[in-house]
Amino acid sequence: MNARPTSHRRYGRGFTLVEALVALLALSIGLLGVAGLQLSGLRNNLSAAWRSQATYLAYDVIDRIRANRNARTAYRVAYGAVPAAAGGAPVAQNDLAAWKANLAAALPGGDGAITVNGTDDTVVTVTVRWNDQRGAGAGVQLEFVTETRL
Repeated sequence: MNARPTSHRRYGRGFTLVEALVALLALSIGLLGVAGLQLSGLRNNLSAAWRSQATYLAYDVIDRIRANRNARTAYRVAYGAVPAAAGGAPVAQNDLAAWKANLAAALPGGDGAITVNGTDDTVVTVTVRWNDQRGAGAGVQLEFVTETRL
């Protein structure tokens, strides 16, 4: 007796080309999703690094003001203003020039402003501004503002 295989056994072996293509499509969609998540993570990591740098630079200039407490009103500076750091310039001008240079070097479009309270000159507000084109989108200006009492 010679038995012939039934038709359902003959079609039940292996993958068909359609099944393989569907599996490949599902795998490629999953890999594209993982790549998108990786790109988003890198973008947010860079934005967080800029925020950390802005915080560090704000506290850096506050420490400089505390070290030169008697000349705290000389640390007033507006956005865009770059104090001259000549050889005979006072310590405050040198500190501000170095701070502005550090802002421009460390942050994209980085700039800062310092205000000293008019009624209580021991209260100083430091604002750091930068362009967060990678994290929040093109043209978005972020600010870190801190106020301290000397």
